Amino acid sequence: MSTLRSWFSIPRDSHFSLANIPFGIISTAASPTPRVAVAIGDHAVDLDAFTANNGFQALSIIQPHQTVFSQPSLNAFAALGRPMHTVVRKYIQSVFSADTPYPDVLKNNASLQAQVLVPLEHVTSHLPFKIGDYTDFYAGLHHAYNCGVMFRGSSGAIQPNYKYLPVGYHGRASSIVVSGTPIRRPNGQVLLDPSAEKKIPTFSPCRMLDMELELGAFICKANTQGEPVAIGEAPDSLFGVVLMNDWSARDVQAWEYVPLGPFNSKNFGTTISPWVVLADALEPFKTQGLENDTEILPYLQEKDNKSVYDIQLQVDLKTQSGNTATITKTSARHLLWSFPQMIAHHTITGCNLQSGDLLGSGTISGSTTAQSEMGSLLEQSAGGKKTVKIAGGEERRFLEDGDEVTISGVCGGDEGMLVGFGTCVGKIEPALTLSF
Repeated sequence: MSTLRSWFSIPRDSHFSLANIPFGIISTAASPTPRVAVAIGDHAVDLDAFTANNGFQALSIIQPHQTVFSQPSLNAFAALGRPMHTVVRKYIQSVFSADTPYPDVLKNNASLQAQVLVPLEHVTSHLPFKIGDYTDFYAGLHHAYNCGVMFRGSSGAIQPNYKYLPVGYHGRASSIVVSGTPIRRPNGQVLLDPSAEKKIPTFSPCRMLDMELELGAFICKANTQGEPVAIGEAPDSLFGVVLMNDWSARDVQAWEYVPLGPFNSKNFGTTISPWVVLADALEPFKTQGLENDTEILPYLQEKDNKSVYDIQLQVDLKTQSGNTATITKTSARHLLWSFPQMIAHHTITGCNLQSGDLLGSGTISGSTTAQSEMGSLLEQSAGGKKTVKIAGGEERRFLEDGDEVTISGVCGGDEGMLVGFGTCVGKIEPALTLSF
């Protein structure tokens, strides 16, 4: 990738280089109405203000649609389709490039710079989309294997269907929150003694609260109900990607899981990062995912073996006492199924995806047995049998009240050219005390 230089000062270690240009929704104290922005360096570019001041004067194709940038979500912009996302992103890149062909738009316009460039520390980020539906997949093969070994032993760790289709379940869209939103520990039914002959649950706060390192992908192109999206066309349905933490109440999950799978154990909170990295920005980092040793059906076969992204992922845990540790480092290349395959499978029945729908990748863990490559505390603690060292003598099996989990992710190793996501942060609040 050739180096992109800008006239605007961008820290060399910024996730939001000129090679990125992620989209999000912001508000400020001076202008509290949420609207569309992009991130560049340590600033947000208010696209509503940019548009109002004729910032898109040299991009005629977007001019009939400029009201999308005053909307409180990215749904309308996303629905314009990937070709439009591409030209808008490239135009913004050209406006900020060192040799911009449009110097009078922003480079030589100090007055407009003051109106549209807002330090990120002064903005409030909001959910980037109005999310109609949310489906969480289980595409992290190593996570699936590690969990399967715990529950079924090594010989039956991977279920017979796992390598034939992207396994998933429908999650709860209403409890998806933007990074920085506190997560309250849920109450629920738990089985304190699974070995007891008579299985009687107890109602209590979750004792086995977990994080899950995932990616989320937003849909831009709707398909008509009854008409599947072909695998070759599925990339056109992909707007962009965020970091995701699908919080899980493991003890609640263990009791409710049979026969229909996750319910209350997953519906209380899912955190996503605020800036959506466009599929175009991630294109240079596409790589081959995990090899599938099973011959999959034709509707899931991709012509391009490079279908997942080499995103370097990290999870940090900070305790209430202030001790911090990096507990996970891995890569998004450890996925068996790609987002286009998830889209093709999701719609093969004729299910109609819509602009703003969110797909979760499932927990991403590395290929080794090292704790530090595992994307959940369930794996790292072997179901609560081991501890995870933090610092200052602290350790964890699962999350405690006051713990703060931060997920970060970035592509590329060249400073000044990083394509990253920023952070996805959530802090655990104590459960409510309920009386009946």
